[in-house]
Amino acid sequence: MTIRKIHFVVCVMCLLMLPSSGLVASALTHRQRISLDDSWTFHLGDEVEFASSDYDDSQWRVLDVPHDWAIESDFSQEAPAGPNGGALPGGIGWYRKRVVLDMHDLTQQLYLLFDGVYMQASVYVNGQYVGGRPNGYLPIYIDISEVAQLGENVVAVRVDNEHQPNSRWYSGCGIYRHVWLIKKPSVQIDHDGVYVRSIPAADHADITIQTTLNNAGNLRHAAILNQQVISPTGHVVNSTPLMVNLEQNAHQEIIQEIRLEGTPQRWDIEHPNLYTLRTSLSSGDTLTTRFGIRSYHFDAQQGFFLNGRHVMLKGVCMHHDLGCLGSAIDTQAMLRQLTILKEMGCNAIRCAHNPPAPSWLNLCDSMGFVVMNESFDMWRRRKTTYDYSTHFEAWYVRDLHDMMLRDRNHPAIMMWSIGNEVLEQWNDISTDTLSIEAANLILNAQKDASQLGDVHDSLSFNARLTQTLAALVKRDVPDALVTAGCNEPRPANHLFRSQALDIIGYNYHEQYLDSISSFFPGKPFLFSEATSALMTRGYYEMPSDSVRLWPTRWDVPFSSSETKCSAYDNCRTPWGNSHEGAWLAVKDNPFVAGLFVWTGFDYLGEPTPFSWPARSSYFGIVDLAGFPKDVYYMYQSEWTDKPVLHLFPHWNWTAGQTIDMWAYYNHADEVELYINGLSQGIRRKTKECLHAMWRVTFEPGTVTCVSRNHGKEVMRVSHQTTGRPVNLVAKVDQTSVDAGGNLVFITVEAKDQAGRIVPTAQNKISCQVTGQARFVGMDNGCQTGHTSLQTPHSRLFNGKCLIVVRSTKQAGEATIKIFGEHLKEIDLSLLINE
Repeated sequence: MTIRKIHFVVCVMCLLMLPSSGLVASALTHRQRISLDDSWTFHLGDEVEFASSDYDDSQWRVLDVPHDWAIESDFSQEAPAGPNGGALPGGIGWYRKRVVLDMHDLTQQLYLLFDGVYMQASVYVNGQYVGGRPNGYLPIYIDISEVAQLGENVVAVRVDNEHQPNSRWYSGCGIYRHVWLIKKPSVQIDHDGVYVRSIPAADHADITIQTTLNNAGNLRHAAILNQQVISPTGHVVNSTPLMVNLEQNAHQEIIQEIRLEGTPQRWDIEHPNLYTLRTSLSSGDTLTTRFGIRSYHFDAQQGFFLNGRHVMLKGVCMHHDLGCLGSAIDTQAMLRQLTILKEMGCNAIRCAHNPPAPSWLNLCDSMGFVVMNESFDMWRRRKTTYDYSTHFEAWYVRDLHDMMLRDRNHPAIMMWSIGNEVLEQWNDISTDTLSIEAANLILNAQKDASQLGDVHDSLSFNARLTQTLAALVKRDVPDALVTAGCNEPRPANHLFRSQALDIIGYNYHEQYLDSISSFFPGKPFLFSEATSALMTRGYYEMPSDSVRLWPTRWDVPFSSSETKCSAYDNCRTPWGNSHEGAWLAVKDNPFVAGLFVWTGFDYLGEPTPFSWPARSSYFGIVDLAGFPKDVYYMYQSEWTDKPVLHLFPHWNWTAGQTIDMWAYYNHADEVELYINGLSQGIRRKTKECLHAMWRVTFEPGTVTCVSRNHGKEVMRVSHQTTGRPVNLVAKVDQTSVDAGGNLVFITVEAKDQAGRIVPTAQNKISCQVTGQARFVGMDNGCQTGHTSLQTPHSRLFNGKCLIVVRSTKQAGEATIKIFGEHLKEIDLSLLINE
């Protein structure tokens, strides 16, 4: 596609010109972006006639998207994806929807936009194939103008996730992101056709706007292009109209430079101010683009700076599933995840290892997270049998281009990763004969130096491929900072040898920290992935100062009697570190820009160090249900100014048992532990240890921890020995929600006769939802449960369980009855507003 470029510098209102000879002024037709999420029919299976507009799908299931069919099933050892893929099924599914168009619609350009379909989507309209995409993490944008017809139009989508394994974690199956019908005039703003860049100064901000226009008609047109900049408070602070002449059936790029006078409101972590650019054409097409005004840079000696202020990136890696919702995205569920992380002190997210949903990035923009956006988990060399490597050669240019255009305006994104632990780091590392479990583990095993080239050799193919990918990123975003998650730390790594990476990203390998400046002189550095500690919420193995390195070897199957990992921060992978150890390696090294902990939340799949019966990960700071593990409070004590005193574990043990008690705290110089009023001693953190520990003998009663600063009490927390659970108690995140599919999250616990929460409760529970809400899912954070997360039966796991319900499209009331084994049931009421 050839794009004609025109550059304008605009400081004042432009004079509007009349159409020149031979030009047609555009008729007014407005853009519409219409959700197509509602009322699809769905069938799991595959027949050619499913694409036909005449096919009778009246017996198919009716549902709304986003939808993930795999999460609805029980977990199974026989699932072809294996435990690493979440132990859930794949298959081929079909979706069908009827869209009615009138005569006016047919005078417009019509497009379908799928935000994401996993995977290998094929789209048909009225029986004709119109487009698709193998990559399940990027959008599908299709012009359907030529096949649309008056009246009913049948959209059919075939989703092929049959060939397994194709992912090293749970991917989900189906149309799992939003779907849109876009109606535009023929003289239009191109899809993802507006790019905003800003350079702030003390008393102004210079804004460059690059707009790609498309005249899809057969006549030359004159149109007025207007740019309106709207401040975070909703005021128009600049309006710049311009007459443009557009050739028929052609694209044209317009570059405008404007200056916003006065002190700009900057986008920052604490104050994520967002401006809006309203781009409009006199043809009727209008597009709004959110952007932020900020400056940032990475320094090889001093780390990361945002708006001139040094900021340590306190980040986590996040996969895309939402626990019991599977991969079907939901803004409220993502907001819940990000809010939990924000309250911990997290300020950065690495999207592992694929482009996230647009709404995830929108939330990061509005909440003040710095984002590393990642494109690929593999290039040409595969990690699993049917992964993206089979499509890389044919698709990587388009996929990377579409990702950059879609995401380039997000102010949160400040790093662009072109790959994670790709095997092209070495000469010839093959996973062709390995299981998916072994392939996951070998990625972080030490490689022989013979697999690396000589740093003085001419550039290898792999190094040149790295240069190509980096150049593709910068073609669309010239000032983009390119990085990659590398687990080969030596300079002979082909990605490093390319000199194409602006930021050196290490996955683990803290032992090389003293060599970074000599390995990569002048290059900024961060840990793109760190820690890989293993934990099960509420489970403790003692002695707590004995470290468990699990698995012991990557090539030997590993198991334990409990299939659980201790929550003391004393269990980790051999290639990783404890949470404290990884943070201490970064905390006092100013040249390290930050770290991204693997991971923020547990996720479905990759149950390292185990295989079946485990089916979800142990890596998270927060469990799969969204309940923080104890180490969450270590980060909160280090990463925030909130007063923290977190004492663990619980105080329900056997009389005479030796118990290790830990405390994370801040704003204090000492902590003291008491058992039934008797002091067990004072402890203090050190530069090498971020917790206090007491080894004590359990006796029923009360254990109390007191933090003090210069002798003055700061905080006090206590745990009591409880009786058996007899009553249920539920905490609802909101009791009044709007109709139309809004989620409510309910935390269920159990109390003893004295009203104390029982942290060890394991009772079976179930729920029943009536009225204007419906049950969505249940989860308790246990990595070994095998019942579907979307059945209304579960159990308390170490005292907690989550129930998720969704409002219907109708206003009214809803009732949630929660039943417990040997527990008194409870009723909850929800008000569903119009």
